[in-house]
Amino acid sequence: MAWTFCTSNDAQVAAGANASVISTSGPVLVRFSDQAEGSIEQDTNTDWTSNYAALTTSMKNALNDVTASRIAKRIVSYDPTGYLTREADMLMNVNDDIETKGLKTLEGKSDKLKAP
Repeated sequence: MAWTFCTSNDAQVAAGANASVISTSGPVLVRFSDQAEGSIEQDTNTDWTSNYAALTTSMKNALNDVTASRIAKRIVSYDPTGYLTREADMLMNVNDDIETKGLKTLEGKSDKLKAP
């Protein structure tokens, strides 16, 4: 399931320039991606992965934002020591806002395309 909804670069950008090298290493990021994508499907009660290729661009962008922000929060919380004063808090707040708004968009939506 790793990296269906967003790229590792999307998550690293959302986590900020001072993210720990360890928390942005390949194996750690893959685990964070799997956790984020699985929990998004649980939160929205929708299997987005199975029909991902058929989703509209706007739905893919919403999934990208939510997933990157959820992974970024894991990156920041894994090792916040590299961030400047209050930078980690600010990044957590910004990513939480993006994630919350994105989940509201995704909740109740179908993973099936509908004819106009």
